[in-house]
Amino acid sequence: MIKVMLVDDHTVLRDGIRSILDIEEDLLLVGEADSGESLMKVLDTTIPDVIVLDINLPNKNGIELISPIKEKHPGCKILILTMFDHDEYFKSALREGADGYLLKDASSMEVIDAIRKIHQGNSIIHPKMASKLISYHRLQNDYSNQENELTNREKEVLNQLVRGKSNKEIAAHLSISDKTVKIHVNKIYKKLNVNSRSQAIIYAVQNKLVPYLN
Repeated sequence: MIKVMLVDDHTVLRDGIRSILDIEEDLLLVGEADSGESLMKVLDTTIPDVIVLDINLPNKNGIELISPIKEKHPGCKILILTMFDHDEYFKSALREGADGYLLKDASSMEVIDAIRKIHQGNSIIHPKMASKLISYHRLQNDYSNQENELTNREKEVLNQLVRGKSNKEIAAHLSISDKTVKIHVNKIYKKLNVNSRSQAIIYAVQNKLVPYLN
């Protein structure tokens, strides 16, 4: 059972997601909050697996809450669900440690699928934001020396990470085992000096370690 917490100051949105979660047998809503202050209070007594977090909140915005959430509950995954498609919001959220970034035009099932995938350790990026990253990537001129440290296979795995693929999907695509993919991912983290898929993704795109996406 995946324990989910909703953080949004719009009651209508929370009501909508709550009604969807109630239908899914593997998802359990364990808490709600309408501000950063109320969220941190709830987290004193509740430990969710995944927090669906808005950016536009009273007092502190969602991006400012990512680090405190991770400090309080390091194993908790964070899915940003927002109306903001600004580059800086997106990149800041990933830098802070968000595990996924969806826009509110995503369908209800896309949100549910994202919750499941980030709980499994994958990163989810809204297609529009992925395109923005690639556009940013095309404008940069500096290449990272880290590219030379990655093997060809690690580059292939990293490319699939940027595309939002799970370990199982990467294994099938490259015709290797899930265990081998995990080994490659851990080596990539070490070489790029990152701690999560989201950090690896934004590092890879900003430093031109992956080819353009089609």
